[in-house]
Amino acid sequence: MVDADQTFVIVGGGLAGAKAAETLRAEGFTGRVILICDERDHPYERPPLSKGYLLGKEERDSVFVHEPAWYARNDVELHLGQTVDRIDRAAKTVRFGDDGTLVHYDKLLLATGAEPRRLDIPGTDLAGVHHLRRLAHAERLKRVLAALGRDNGHLVIAGAGWIGLEVAAAAREYGAEVTVIEPAATPLHGVLGPELGNVFAELHHAHGVRFRFGVRLTEIVGQDGVVLAARTDDGEEHPAHAVLAAIGAAPRTALAEAAGLELADRAHGGGVVVDERLRTSDPDIHAAGDVAAFPHALFDTRLRVEHWANALNGGPVAARAMLGRDVAYDRVPYFFTDQYDLGMEYSGWAPPGSYDEVVIRGDAGKREFIAFWLREGRVLAGMNVNVWDVTEPVQNLIRSRARVDTDALADPHVPLDGLAS
Repeated sequence: MVDADQTFVIVGGGLAGAKAAETLRAEGFTGRVILICDERDHPYERPPLSKGYLLGKEERDSVFVHEPAWYARNDVELHLGQTVDRIDRAAKTVRFGDDGTLVHYDKLLLATGAEPRRLDIPGTDLAGVHHLRRLAHAERLKRVLAALGRDNGHLVIAGAGWIGLEVAAAAREYGAEVTVIEPAATPLHGVLGPELGNVFAELHHAHGVRFRFGVRLTEIVGQDGVVLAARTDDGEEHPAHAVLAAIGAAPRTALAEAAGLELADRAHGGGVVVDERLRTSDPDIHAAGDVAAFPHALFDTRLRVEHWANALNGGPVAARAMLGRDVAYDRVPYFFTDQYDLGMEYSGWAPPGSYDEVVIRGDAGKREFIAFWLREGRVLAGMNVNVWDVTEPVQNLIRSRARVDTDALADPHVPLDGLAS
């Protein structure tokens, strides 16, 4: 039975928000739990949108965090298709919906996520220009890829990050022609650096993807609302029947900013500043998932992480903190990808400039290896490609901060477990 004396409000119906609601009930909270989602679909997970669901290998219902009946069964008041437009911190209320409904909160969680960055070039208003962030985007793109594959059509992708490459792989599996436009010298340059990006370039080359590195889109050309081509700043024109903008995501901070909460600077990825308990500058407001910029002692910096595991783990930590539990969010960042016959898991944080050495264990040419990024002999990050069941020892190496013998690190016959001692 719900005790109406306390009300916890969650703004944002993605994985972080849904897992926070689940955790509140699992931890015995008997007050009102109100979950406000600006999408009309029940809370869902995003990885399938560029992987299994986009490829037609997973059913639509498989993406949802909980079955629809779970929310009523657990006394979670779910408001779908409702936008929160104001937080009044003094009155401790949020305003949402077309009628401006006001609801009081004792604790508030912001799990507003991120939104795709937009191309600022002519032609982005054409019907054939796509983004991929929401389930509706994936449903539309799935139909487009199938049609392109059937008609030998061309897809141009702006951006060789994770979303861009996963959609490129899906498009090729449908049979579409694919050209990827990327300003950097390699795919995934901001994550993997120049040393490992070529592994993914070669993978996609082998499957017929064309890359144009070191250039940017300048215009999308169309007629009668239909995409015909994409132009780049080197003067080239690339045939296109559809264009995907995959140039990253921006944290959805407008609501927090209007409420006067502290925001992180762009050097730390933007987002809402939180402490190790995921509390914002207002102790009654927490933030989790893509929107939260949290301090990480391992890397001695503030991070904003846009991946599935961050939402999966951050939502429950925020919920426990809202309940007054003694918790701290210190997960090692983790993400994964599946492209063609390549499966990969990445743990840690090692952007270009943060490391001084890359060590390879295994055969990168055969795409069966583990890569490690190190600084002063300490492992900052590890990426296992088609090598499995090593995430825990890789993360133990990162957490240990121990100096490692790089020859032993590179030797597949030396157990990883023994290197962290």
